[in-house]
Amino acid sequence: MREDWIQPILDDAKAQGLQRAARVYPEAGGLIRIDGKEVLNFSSNDYLDLARHPHVMDRAREALDLYGVGSTASRLVSGTLPIHEELEVRIAREKGYESALVFGSGYMANAGTIPALAGRGDLIFADKLVHASMIDACKLSGAKLVRYAHNDAEALEKRLEQYAAAAGRKLVITESVFSMDGDIAPLKDIAALAEQQGAMLMVDEAHSSGTFGPNGAGLIRELGIENAVTVSMGTMSKAMAGYGGFIACSKPLRELLVHSARAFIYTTAPPPAVIGAALGALDVLEATPRLGSILQANADYFRSLLNDAGLDTLQSQSQIIPVVIGDNEKALAISQKLRAEGLIAAAIRPPTVPAGSARLRLSITLAHLVDDLERAAQSIISAVKKG
Repeated sequence: MREDWIQPILDDAKAQGLQRAARVYPEAGGLIRIDGKEVLNFSSNDYLDLARHPHVMDRAREALDLYGVGSTASRLVSGTLPIHEELEVRIAREKGYESALVFGSGYMANAGTIPALAGRGDLIFADKLVHASMIDACKLSGAKLVRYAHNDAEALEKRLEQYAAAAGRKLVITESVFSMDGDIAPLKDIAALAEQQGAMLMVDEAHSSGTFGPNGAGLIRELGIENAVTVSMGTMSKAMAGYGGFIACSKPLRELLVHSARAFIYTTAPPPAVIGAALGALDVLEATPRLGSILQANADYFRSLLNDAGLDTLQSQSQIIPVVIGDNEKALAISQKLRAEGLIAAAIRPPTVPAGSARLRLSITLAHLVDDLERAAQSIISAVKKG
């Protein structure tokens, strides 16, 4: 037998239009060159166009020169360098929390934090569309997982009331800006419900860190609800343009995670250059605090062009704008047609999104000028209408 079971799985995925491949790109960012030709990339999460920002790159180089290429050990052995603590202090300050803890990736931040907050005998209430890393973390925790309808505070209230008498800890998890729909959670309502029921609240701000709030501090800070949110999670791989994840929280919770978060304990500390780049990105956000608001204004304009043409962008309220196609093969064909026209717009299909909702997921970045957005909108509208 050995590996003869693999090919039927791959053949089935192809038959359903769900085949996947890692295409190689010559460079990263919202505006790239392929075969000497300028291409608009609407599938990059480099929202603020910082991946090649001179200051961000300088901070990465400085860290590389000072500390070398790697941390060479886990954080609890000998891998914690001054630059790691410097970044955690900065993140905590920007997010409005007592403490912060850096992880190797956003996935690891969720995988390490959620099982530390809830375990067997506890309850986790999760928005139906939270990121796969949060769902995997819930399964890893052993806690009972209770799903509630997407961005529906009333549905969450009913779920919380349903289990009001249950023993054990309770944890509510949601994203602030959802990664595939681009819509925004009713965070104030969710926070109030969690507080009423004595539940902890963890918010994944991967796509709102850098793009919303003062100095890009995120929606939790913008709404002033830090005291009602137990854990603010974010990444350095989206608006901050680098790599890694983090959580902001209280000092006791940080101490608990240092003692018990397996994704923190049993892995090598992030490389110094990665941490340096994150510090550089925070410097840029502090020096130019309007970047996020400019991005959102551009996204609003682009979305209006698509909506005026009758395209379905769901409830997008951010720099992430889906264009729902429905059929997997049709979404792939439209994506390929746009690529031939110098526009990268990835086709997102199940299981990343629900069945029947295959879409183009468009990410607006500050590398896209208004003229670029208008040209791209015309191409997308034409391609979708022609099918």
